Formats: sequence, structure tokens, C-alpha cells
Amino acid sequence: MSPFGFTPDGTPDEPGKEPDFNAMMRAMQEQMKEQFEKLGINTTGFVNPFANIFGGQAQAGEVLPQATVRETAKKFVSAQGLSPLGTKDLSVVENAFEIAEIWLNEATSFPATSGSGSATSLAASRADWVDITLAGWQRTMEPLAAGLASAISALLDEAVAGQSESAEDAANQAPIEMITTILRSFIGTMIATQLGQSIGALATEVTGAHDVGLPLLDPAKPLVIPENIEKWSTDLEIPKSEVFIYHALREGAVARLFAHNPWLVSYMQSSIAEYGKGIHIDIDAIQRQAESAFENMQMDPTNFDPSNMDQNNAFTLNLDAGVFTPEDSPSQKIALAKLETVLALIEGWADEVTTLAAGDRLPSIQALRETFRRRRAASAPAEKLFSTMLGLKVSPKLSREASAFWSKIREIKDVAQRDQIWGGLLPTAEDLLAPENFLNSTTIPDDLSGLI
Repeated sequence: MSPFGFTPDGTPDEPGKEPDFNAMMRAMQEQMKEQFEKLGINTTGFVNPFANIFGGQAQAGEVLPQATVRETAKKFVSAQGLSPLGTKDLSVVENAFEIAEIWLNEATSFPATSGSGSATSLAASRADWVDITLAGWQRTMEPLAAGLASAISALLDEAVAGQSESAEDAANQAPIEMITTILRSFIGTMIATQLGQSIGALATEVTGAHDVGLPLLDPAKPLVIPENIEKWSTDLEIPKSEVFIYHALREGAVARLFAHNPWLVSYMQSSIAEYGKGIHIDIDAIQRQAESAFENMQMDPTNFDPSNMDQNNAFTLNLDAGVFTPEDSPSQKIALAKLETVLALIEGWADEVTTLAAGDRLPSIQALRETFRRRRAASAPAEKLFSTMLGLKVSPKLSREASAFWSKIREIKDVAQRDQIWGGLLPTAEDLLAPENFLNSTTIPDDLSGLI
């Protein structure tokens, strides 16, 4: 019998002759690709995950192929159109940040980052944004790929445990380590392709490196995409100078936050890692969906188009479609709640600091805030990404509550004590509705004699 239903065509069945494992793996590659496509996974555009294995070029420990992410993202960005940075773009950005950094000094206790320098380091094209943030995406999302790779290993362990250990069967089976490597690579490529598509889509929408609320740059520094800010300001009856200053304020604020609170990076990554650890592959779910898809195809063959999976009504197999994680475990729910809350806290803090910094010096600040919130609610970059990769919904309501929380803390205390909260116990979603209670629960009394 051949392993896991794959038949190595052309493998000689002669006593005493060793099987050609490379030929077997190549045959497996084609059959796996065919079976994935039958299940609804569109493999068009996938970088061949087997090529590096057979060519001896695989990078050890790379569960999320960075080259695949970059290639996919760049193709998407190129298809949407690219505009190079011009001298005018650099001048507008430089002027906006000169003003923004001065105003931010009054609105936050976190000092300006070391990256707040020349215009060329503050502005990027869409394609450059992909390259500049790629390492950050890799660090952030690799735990998810690792979780899926572990799920693959667990699945294979179960399969091996259920197989016969007879010599005849063993002679016809490829080494389990090789199969594991191939499947890990395929899953890694699948996630990398999906991540690349998400990054490519984000590159056409985000206004800065920190627009998604993630620490993508190391070291953190402000960076904006002038082309996307121009697009963002279309149809707004607001001076372009105000629009650029507004986005420079937001970008500069979040860059300062990440630069002076590096633990936020590990906090977010650990949340994603916790979620990834709970991933398991539900073979029964795959079979049920496949059976349902094939039944639909038999009833209406025109309802299934493997070459156009975006419009396929019969069957799609996505990371968030209930196949890999049909129901979040308690630990995964906790991890997602932590991630959603910290993203809302970052978003809310940026809104509070930007509004405070602008004050009455930016006449259109309230209109800009409202536009930002409205567009965020309709099409939030972070929500798109995490919905695709994790099934996480970042609530606009939670972000508004976080903004009100930070504003209230500042009113009760001051800017410095508001920012000090980032260095201690972060508020929960429930705490956002009761800022005074949060302060009371985290403030150490000056007189401790009553506690003795």
C-alpha cells in the first residue's frame, strides 16, 4: 500500500531493489496538487514547495517561506499599479513630520524615535513598503505557520500509528520524515501565499508602516505611503497639508509607542503563538466539505470552477473556513481576546494622542477623525488581515472605547501617567468601560499602614 493514498507511479516493484524516493516524492507532488485543487484550493501562483527540497536548497527552520510572501505581495501590488516617489512627495512628507513631531512632544511622554530623520526615510512607495515591512510580517505570522506545521506532524503521527508495521508495507512507504517535510513545506507555502496576498492588498490601502497596529519595523520608526494618503484624501474637502499632518501624527505616535515599549512585540507574537499551538487539522471536516462539494458539483457542474475560487459557490478551503480549527479551544479564545484588546488599545491610544497633539491647530481634526473611523469600520486593514489569517474580528466599538479610556485617564491624571500604563498591567476590554475603577485597582496607596 502507498502512504496516505498517494500512488508513486512508475516505482518498480522488484524484490531487493530500493525504491526511487525522489520519483515517489515528485509523483506525490503532482497528486497532492491535484487533490488539493479538487478540494477547492487554488494552487495557481503557488511557489513550488517541493523544488527546494529536491534541489537541496531548503532553508532549515523556515516554516513560512519569506520569498513566497514577497513574490506574491509584489505581484499583487504590481497588478494594482505603482507610482514612484517624487520630489514633491518627499517635500510634503518632510514638512508634515516636522510639524507632527513637535506637536507630539506635547501629547505623549514617549520621545521621538531615532528614525525620524530625512524625507527619504519617512516615505515609501507601495512596493518599498512591502520590502521594508516584510521581516516584521515574518516575525509576526511565523507562529501561525509553525502551529499548522505542528498540526501536520500530529496528523502524520496518528496516521503512522494506525499503519501496519509489516516489512511488506514498510518497503512501499516513503520515509515519514520526508513526507513530513513535504507537507510542512506545502502548508507553509499555502500560508505564505495567503499572507502575501493580504500584504499586497494592504500595500494599496495603508497610509503608513504602523497603520495595521503591528510592530513591523525594527527599530520602530515612522513611515508613510504618500500615494495612499492621496488616495485616502480623495473627495475630502480638506486641505492636503492637514491630511498629511494628521497621518504623520498617527504614524509618529504609534512609532514612539513601539520604540519605547519593545515588550509589546513579544506580547503580540506570544498571543499569535498561543493561538497557533491550538490548531489541529480536522480530517472529518475536510471529508464532509469535500463530499458536500462533490454532491453540489454533480447536481450542478457549472457551480464549480477551480480556476476562479473567489467566485466558487460550491467549496472553498481557507484557513478560517473551519477545516484547520473548527472550533477555537479555550486557550485560543483567550489568545484572540488578548490580541483584539491590545490592537484596540493601540488604536485608541493613537487616536487620543493624535487628537490631543492636533488640538485647535488642525481645523479639520474632527472631520479627519470621523473619516478615519468610518473607513476603518467599513474596511479596517488589521481586521482584513486577522480575519483572513486567524478569523479575528477587531471591533471598531472596542477601539472607540479604548480611545475614550485613554482620554479619561489623561483627564484624571496626566499625559505621563497615562503613558505609564503601557509599562504595567494592561486594561482588559471590561476595564475600558470603567477607567476610574482601573486606576483604583492598579494604584498603590501612598499610605500602606492600613494594609498591615
